[in-house]
Amino acid sequence: MPNHSHHLDERKAWVVDVNMGYGHSRAAHALKDLSLGEVISANDYKGIPAEDKKLWNESRELYEAISRLKPIPVVGDFLFEAMDYWQQIPKFYPRRDLSKANIQLKQIYRLIKKGLGKHFIAKCSQNPLPFVTTFFIPAFVADYYDYPGDIWCVTTDADVSRAWAPLDPHKSRIKYLASNGRVVERLKLYGVRAEQIYLSGFPMPKELIGGPKSLITKDLLTQRLCNLDPNGIFHTRYERTLKAELGPARCQRSGASHPLTLTYSVGGAGAQRALGMQILESLKSRIVRHEIRLNLVPGLRPDMIAYYKDAVASAGLKKELGTWVVIPEFASRAEYFSGFNEILKTTDILWTKPSELSFYCGLGIAIIMAPPIGSQEEFNRVWLGYVGGGVSQNDPAYVSEWLFDWIASGGVARMAWNGYIEAPTHGTYRIEDLVLGRKSEVEALPLIV
Repeated sequence: MPNHSHHLDERKAWVVDVNMGYGHSRAAHALKDLSLGEVISANDYKGIPAEDKKLWNESRELYEAISRLKPIPVVGDFLFEAMDYWQQIPKFYPRRDLSKANIQLKQIYRLIKKGLGKHFIAKCSQNPLPFVTTFFIPAFVADYYDYPGDIWCVTTDADVSRAWAPLDPHKSRIKYLASNGRVVERLKLYGVRAEQIYLSGFPMPKELIGGPKSLITKDLLTQRLCNLDPNGIFHTRYERTLKAELGPARCQRSGASHPLTLTYSVGGAGAQRALGMQILESLKSRIVRHEIRLNLVPGLRPDMIAYYKDAVASAGLKKELGTWVVIPEFASRAEYFSGFNEILKTTDILWTKPSELSFYCGLGIAIIMAPPIGSQEEFNRVWLGYVGGGVSQNDPAYVSEWLFDWIASGGVARMAWNGYIEAPTHGTYRIEDLVLGRKSEVEALPLIV
């Protein structure tokens, strides 16, 4: 939080998240350069009043409890449906005025009127840099309490519910940094003025991109395509295109700089832990034969780490732990995000629910989608299908069969390539340029809905 150290003046913006789940924080972490490497959580900063903490916790606990209940038949589904209805994204067509506020939004504003976030905005106002947040509530609070600087809100899904737009969208000062074309059009239906919406793309980690020319992305993709196309089917078919985009083929068929690697990522609420176990069971013999390396990324939860370690032991893979089965552990959220980016450098296939990680197909990582949890993930799933960067999982009990068939045919290489070509890669750079008001070196995105 604003401490008057010598750093203060070099800071370019306040980058603000809310540490509920990982989605909003992952986006904020990618923008850490804007804020001198430090992201501030509006619901968990130094000196937060107890009353604020209580209000934030209530909203978070409800959400996480319900996400975790989802796997429980009937009751879980019923509660989740109720919760999801609350955050429902209405059908897009026919285009119509959707600016009327829903219950969720009115409840949020009730909390803001009670003083939620007032203290936070007062602290930031002492040094009114651009205020950049990856969650809508801090943006609403800044708007409501007349924050003296610019207010930017970064969207984190391929479509958004009415709760993302303020109570009175026509009057609001909030500027939106939209993750894709659909979000731009959606915010207009919610009543946000067109001149307040900028198409930036989702912010992804610079250490996986390497500047406006994507030098690192291209390098990693070249390696990945070696692993994902063992029979050269994809390379033969796209030879000219690949040469033009990635330079002369550096792939010796003998393989890439790392073994074929699948990373399974569990969300913050840990709703899909059992799926990781099924994947491990099915891939067991291929792991022993060193045909594939499996990363099981449990996030920060000690119970999940223990759960996966037990699974590895009962699968008889203890010898492979740390080399061919990796269960990374992190000490903090910031460490988790950096560590996860490190893991992605040698990841060929990412298996995850269609969360904000769907956008990571833009880095040239093939995505297998676990079942979506919640309305916005349904839309991410559809979007990922549109760009061709990912596909829904087949039966996880037989992943050792179908995944290798897909790879043999060059189909997974094609997904990695499609994502790289079709999905936005440079959101982080566009956002920095917009927020700091400088001319961008990155080409503008086409408005694809």
